[in-house]
Amino acid sequence: MREAVRRATAALGAAGVASAESDAVALAAHALRTSGSEVRKAMVLGGPGPEPTAYEALVAQRADRVPLQHLTGRAAFRRLELSVGPGVFVPRPETELVAGLAIEAAREVDQPAVVDLCTGSGAIALAVADEVAGATVYAVELDEHAYAWAARNLHQLALPVELRLGDATTAFPELDGAVHVVVSNPPYIPVDMVPVDPEVRDHDPELALYGGSDDGLAVPLAVARRAAALLRPGGVLVMEHADTQGQTLPQALARTGHWDEVEDHLDLAGRPRATTARRRGGAS
Repeated sequence: MREAVRRATAALGAAGVASAESDAVALAAHALRTSGSEVRKAMVLGGPGPEPTAYEALVAQRADRVPLQHLTGRAAFRRLELSVGPGVFVPRPETELVAGLAIEAAREVDQPAVVDLCTGSGAIALAVADEVAGATVYAVELDEHAYAWAARNLHQLALPVELRLGDATTAFPELDGAVHVVVSNPPYIPVDMVPVDPEVRDHDPELALYGGSDDGLAVPLAVARRAAALLRPGGVLVMEHADTQGQTLPQALARTGHWDEVEDHLDLAGRPRATTARRRGGAS
């Protein structure tokens, strides 16, 4: 086992995979249908390794920069394990911060109504439903492939989320003025800024990546306008953004006149990652 994982780690490292050793262990666990901790135990104590042909094929695909989550079919997100694959944006650890901010805001009130706009795999909506007792959670996704993954996760996890296929900028008109928290991880990459990482550039759907303008804020601001209509006075918007938008998104939101208490938040790496804002009183 130790030697097989060592060779896989070397191959992945040579291919530029930053998390080479942990990915080699994860692929071995997937090949053996066991856990990463059991693989690491076997590496120390000795034990059977993954079947060479199957493991080598997985490692080769990962070396070609196929996302690890596409190979295992799973992605960890807070307390959940989600099904993911081609056609849906793979949730990143950074988005766990965004979900956490939404969960904190939802816990400020009893029986909160929470809407996740641009839900993708359903990660944020499902995390809120899992961690906020009494929450009524709604989610919408435009892309049919991503919607199918979200529906699969909703079915597998059996959490109370109302999921719809549709446009985030017009979603849930019946909830206007009644929502406590709107959370979104919208497309926000500037249209001329192609991601460097092959896992993102070549495998995440373009609809989930690009923000529709040179600054990447056209889609986020359109989503924020919908959030302003959905939220009751004092309700909270939580929105993920690129690390280059830690000033531009808060400033753009403040200029609309819809929001008070506009604040940006750093992720665990110390990079700007999410903006929160509180809806001003009255519709506009």
